[in-house]
Amino acid sequence: MKRIASHLLVVDDDNRIRDLVKRYLTNAGYHVSAADGGESARKLLSQLVFDLIILDVMMPGMDGFELLRTIRLTDKTTPVIMLTARGEADARIEGLKLGADDYLAKPFEPEELALRIAAILRRVVTDENPVEEIEMSGMVFNIPREELKAGNERIKLTDGELQLLKILAKQAGEPVSREALATGSSAVVDRSVDVQITRLRKKIEPDPKDPIHIQTVRGIGYRLMPDA
Repeated sequence: MKRIASHLLVVDDDNRIRDLVKRYLTNAGYHVSAADGGESARKLLSQLVFDLIILDVMMPGMDGFELLRTIRLTDKTTPVIMLTARGEADARIEGLKLGADDYLAKPFEPEELALRIAAILRRVVTDENPVEEIEMSGMVFNIPREELKAGNERIKLTDGELQLLKILAKQAGEPVSREALATGSSAVVDRSVDVQITRLRKKIEPDPKDPIHIQTVRGIGYRLMPDA
């Protein structure tokens, strides 16, 4: 049976970027619709169902934040990736607090955007059958119980380490951005995420200097790779 292509909506007032993203994602096998602003996006959203929305922040009239607020009034589940030239932490956090699933700063590589889209869409499917336990080199992390054990010994985790491990474990095998990790945990800045990941590796990895479970994904963040 042929798989139905995911339907994506790209919203950006920059014709060049919008056309580039649409062409790249279409070639990647997605069905892509595009809008040049908030109002035209709202019309498409009222007529069609999308699997994921790619939303620019800095647009004239209704900006991306305002459009996202409007979307989340009636739609809490469709994933949204924000695109913006604004690199400040407060701008990233604002979008994530409004309900964005990920954040990508301009300029960006279309391949990175495609990888983030694929990761989010796979997580949506995974969420229907959530994993409860993750095994890592003899250790077992039980997500519902928030418990990391090596045999019968419970490994003590700080609140920040536990929150990061839960986020990564729920999305095992998929890259998770530093922004998403920071917003979903007590690590409120990217650098704090890196520090807590280093501490977490010391408790999990056979060799923390050569991690095999909590891997760095260059340009994005981290991913948790359980035992095969």
